[in-house]
Amino acid sequence: MAAKTLYLGPRLKKLRREMGLTQANMAADLDISASYIALMERNQRPVTAEMLLKLATTYRIDVADLADEHADETAARLQSALRDPLFADIAIEPLDIDDIATSYPGVAEALLRLHTAFGEEQLALAGRREVRLGASGEAGADPVAEARAFLAARRNCFPVLDDSAAEMARTLNTYEAMKDHICEQHGLDLRLADDGLLRGGTRWHDYHRRRVHISERLDHAGRRFQAGLQIAIMEQGSSMDALLAEGRFDSEDTTRLVRRALQSYWAAALLMPYRAFRKAAEDLRYDVEALASRFAVSFEQAAHRLTTLQRPGEEGVPFFFLRVDRAGNVSKRLDGAGFPLARHGGACPLWNIHEVFATPGRVDAQMIELPDGERYVSIARTVRAGGGRFGERSVTRAVALACSAEHMDRLVYSEALKGTEPTPIGVACRLCHRPRCIARSAPPMGRELIPSRFRDSGVPFDFSAD
Repeated sequence: MAAKTLYLGPRLKKLRREMGLTQANMAADLDISASYIALMERNQRPVTAEMLLKLATTYRIDVADLADEHADETAARLQSALRDPLFADIAIEPLDIDDIATSYPGVAEALLRLHTAFGEEQLALAGRREVRLGASGEAGADPVAEARAFLAARRNCFPVLDDSAAEMARTLNTYEAMKDHICEQHGLDLRLADDGLLRGGTRWHDYHRRRVHISERLDHAGRRFQAGLQIAIMEQGSSMDALLAEGRFDSEDTTRLVRRALQSYWAAALLMPYRAFRKAAEDLRYDVEALASRFAVSFEQAAHRLTTLQRPGEEGVPFFFLRVDRAGNVSKRLDGAGFPLARHGGACPLWNIHEVFATPGRVDAQMIELPDGERYVSIARTVRAGGGRFGERSVTRAVALACSAEHMDRLVYSEALKGTEPTPIGVACRLCHRPRCIARSAPPMGRELIPSRFRDSGVPFDFSAD
């Protein structure tokens, strides 16, 4: 079988420039023509095994130095991007994708950036960026919606942060290790503090006294997360600056919100390293409570982390996440799956995210069906924030983690759902055209109400089902 032709143009050029050589210099060293060097650098000639050996012996380098350690990851990212329906009618062979990633890494990165930007613009054009009127009367982008669009376009997955956090997690795997790291690397004393000092806060970097205070009201998972967040703030600025540079934000508020989201992402990745967490998720069949116990984190932290497992080539089940309060207000949305329900839904009272308030702390699994026939598995439970002492105010919220029903067999919850009929829900009453919904709070747009002089149908609004 013939060996695969090897094109190393960009890396050969990088090597030459790092050594401060011109094409003529390298050609003289290798006893070939300068034009042949130029052809190899433009990928118009392959690098033969003989040439590889000559490069290694002439410049005393390891052949592996010419290999692109990120080529496999770039190829996986390209594979993921090219699954977009936009490219459905284009036949692209996997080998072609590998060749692009290996031989033209710059072109590959440019294509990936364009696809990400395209995704952001699609979200905007579809009306997924909410618009508000400012005091001046001019329209401006909602920073929260803009930040969500940035995260959604990247499927809430940032491999560069995962890699950095996983590397540090090898040594910073306990609260005490994080405390010692903060002291040794930054000269800061990490200590627990009461509300009298923090005035209701959870963490305070006292710059002048060289201390970082974390609320003693937090449980162990909360303390570890806050310690990791402090490390992210102090040490991961450059990585986050590079990610923020990709965004074209309309306000400084959006930049602040995204930076805070990235810092929290890194802290969660420190507590739950990507590959270890993904393997555990598969082994435990995505049992959120079991994952929370194994990694010593909260139910919400584990559920949140499950939305991030979309690293190309190493994907887990694609989930979206929603958190609401008793009044139905959405306080957090995380979309690692690209589902419309994650960006617009949450108001339907038939969804179990609203029912679990009646059974605090108990996990409920539900099969739900949207009006278009799409089905999802929804895992919901209440979570509590605040409190920690007698008389201290707390708030109970509900979180739902949901994925397409096509992944149901991979979930531990599938046994409880076998044989059950899906619950019909809608994104919102004004967008839902189910005629016999007893939970409806408003009629759907575009439907004429039917007079009910002689008959009470038992539903809040009668409208034609035609």
